[in-house]
Amino acid sequence: MTFFPMIPFIIVLGISFYFFSSTLDKSTQASLERILTDHRKMIESFLLERKSDLELITRAYTFQDIMAEGAIGTICHSLQERSAAFVDLGLFDETGNHLKYSGSFALAGKRYTQEPWFQKTMLRGFYISDIFLGYRNIPHFVVAVRRTENNKTWVLRATIDTVFFDSMVSGVRMGKTGEAYILNHEGVAQTARRSGDIALLDKDPAFGWMQNQFSANQQTFQLSPKGQPFLYAVSKLANKSWYLVVRQEKHDVYRALYSAVLICVGIAISGLAALVVLAYFTSETICRRMERLDEEKEQLGSQLIRAVQLAEIGEMAAGFAHEINNPLQIIKSEYALIKILMEELYPGKDTVPDPQTFNDIRESVDQIHKQVERCHEITSAILKFGRKKEVKHTTLDPGTVIPEILKLVENSARTSGVEILTRIEENVPSFMGDPGRFQQVMLNLVNNAMHAVTNQHGAQGGRIEISAAQTRDNEGQTMVNIQVKDNGCGIAPEHMDKIFSPFFTTKAVGKGTGLGLSVCFGIIESFGGTMSVDSRPGEGTVFSIQLAAHENQSS
Repeated sequence: MTFFPMIPFIIVLGISFYFFSSTLDKSTQASLERILTDHRKMIESFLLERKSDLELITRAYTFQDIMAEGAIGTICHSLQERSAAFVDLGLFDETGNHLKYSGSFALAGKRYTQEPWFQKTMLRGFYISDIFLGYRNIPHFVVAVRRTENNKTWVLRATIDTVFFDSMVSGVRMGKTGEAYILNHEGVAQTARRSGDIALLDKDPAFGWMQNQFSANQQTFQLSPKGQPFLYAVSKLANKSWYLVVRQEKHDVYRALYSAVLICVGIAISGLAALVVLAYFTSETICRRMERLDEEKEQLGSQLIRAVQLAEIGEMAAGFAHEINNPLQIIKSEYALIKILMEELYPGKDTVPDPQTFNDIRESVDQIHKQVERCHEITSAILKFGRKKEVKHTTLDPGTVIPEILKLVENSARTSGVEILTRIEENVPSFMGDPGRFQQVMLNLVNNAMHAVTNQHGAQGGRIEISAAQTRDNEGQTMVNIQVKDNGCGIAPEHMDKIFSPFFTTKAVGKGTGLGLSVCFGIIESFGGTMSVDSRPGEGTVFSIQLAAHENQSS
């Protein structure tokens, strides 16, 4: 009651948890990828706008316009009004000389010919650098554009405020631990992480693992760089060798899942506890009812056995009456004889009694005593069989108990012309059983055999053989085999599988109840034994009883 209801409960719980966790996992990854995509587009748009701002200046102003006194300051101020990301602005000739500068650093006159950003700008026409220190020795990055005018090439460069850019990149908020940052193609941080474990220009130790995942076209994956698992989403920025990384601690990502797990576990424990309690009380109720049913069944069984006993007594009443009538007739005859002898003994006062007459009287008195004892035995046997007794298993010796039972039917068998033969081996062991119930079994089998042989042979030729022998079963255990064999009419094949069924009988109405063999079968089973039958119509029937030998008697 606890285990089987628990199976669908656990299955439903597991399926629900699986689909919930799968859905949450997919939605979390989709949310992370959506944030990554939106943030990447924003950063790409920001950089593209800064490039467009500088290209607009190079188209709106000539080299001579910018070289004019105070012009670059005005232009720089205009750019800063457009976007607070601009820090300073510089003009360079094609050899890398810093011609004009507007800003807070003394950079005018510096030569940048060998600087990587300058060389790449001259080569590509446009360049956004990585974060570097430069002459100012402060982390920054630049946006530079090249312009060719009248066969004269010059470069306009603007420095981007790293604090502004960093705050824009790290502005992503996802739970408690979500953060976004940028790495270059070597894994060097271009913006600081909000968690603080990597500063600007520090190399991310997880970059190698990240590249392996990213190279396998996995935009979202899980890494544990410092033992703490994170869910990562990585995308490369367009037209720039930068990687935008968005990550969040797995515990933080799946906080809702863990809460759901705790709720499910609580529900499961509560449900299982309720199930166990319900199963316990239900089982207790069922057990009590089964105990009551067992008691009622035992009572009904005892009543059934009692009813069969009374039926057997009624069936044997005629035979017992005949048996008792015979000794009573003898007693009556002996009484008449004694009366006559007494009249002959004292015909007159002076007559001397004849000694032979005394002997006849003594013999008659002895006969009367003998017949009275016989009647006493018969009535005692009837009372003993019909008396209601408590069931008590004791050791029964077949050599003793079977002959005692057969005394109850020997006169009835003799009157019916049935010969009863007994074959009990000397070494047959004892068995455990209730004496009264075993007596009932044997009487029922013998009475059924007597009915069968009288129906087949009439008042002459009937024979019943009762045997008891020691045998062994397939496992080598010592058994007692008791057989009741007759040469009666036998049992029809269509009745063989029904003879032990309650209320089944082949006797005429009023001649049998159909309970005898079913009760006998149940009694032998209660002894721990088995009962079987073998019959051939017209030849006879053999009922076999197999009982386990008592241990103290088994050999």
